[in-house]
Amino acid sequence: MSDEPIKVAPASSAPRAQRMFLILAGFFIANAVIAEFIGVKIFALEDTLGVKPFEWNLFGQTGSLNFTAGTLLWPIVFIMTDVINEFYGQRGVRFLSWLAVGLIAYAFLFAYAAIALAPAAWWVGAARDSGVPDLQAAYAYVFGQGLWTIAGSITAFLVGQLIDVRIFHSIRQRTGERHIWMRSTVSTIVSQFIDSFVVLYIAFVIGPQHWSTNLWLAVGTVNYGYKVLAAIALIPLIYLLRIGIDAWLGKDLAEQIKREAALA
Repeated sequence: MSDEPIKVAPASSAPRAQRMFLILAGFFIANAVIAEFIGVKIFALEDTLGVKPFEWNLFGQTGSLNFTAGTLLWPIVFIMTDVINEFYGQRGVRFLSWLAVGLIAYAFLFAYAAIALAPAAWWVGAARDSGVPDLQAAYAYVFGQGLWTIAGSITAFLVGQLIDVRIFHSIRQRTGERHIWMRSTVSTIVSQFIDSFVVLYIAFVIGPQHWSTNLWLAVGTVNYGYKVLAAIALIPLIYLLRIGIDAWLGKDLAEQIKREAALA
């Protein structure tokens, strides 16, 4: 008989656990890619809610609450990050973050390729009666985001994710299974501070628009404030997702997976 210890497969390799990882990964990546593409639209929050415009005044700059449409989905990405970290650890989040960045770049590559295709003559003016005189120009404007914006967004997303996962894990090591709201909120608050300012700095300060430092700080502060409020508002969703995943995996398997994630 061999004296070698018997190797036990990790709980995360169980078929049900792997299916759950695929489901979470799908939502995580889909939200990240969609947020990048719809982010070209800037919307007025006050007008959307039908309330009086809020005029902020920061660093000598003034403005109202205007955000990219991507802010509808980025808070969901933050939540998915923490849920995946809770069950599959730092390795799972890092893998999905790098994969998401690669797929975002891949998607934009083909968006630019599609823009470069010669449009059919009849298609260019097909929506003229609907107020769109040139569909090719509209298509290129919506899908052809500037390279500086893409670079800033991808860089900020990746840096923010790597910081988030590290802080989340560090707090978890100190609190164990308790206070998921704390590690989720603190990790998001810190990581999104970096994210909010990095994306604007690369896209609009270094980029062709050359924003002033005061404008960069003002807009970054407003965007960061929104993300912090969104992170706090979505705390109940983290608990609901955790309860749902525990129920789907089964209590024993769920607890074993979380223990392995904490130790990884």
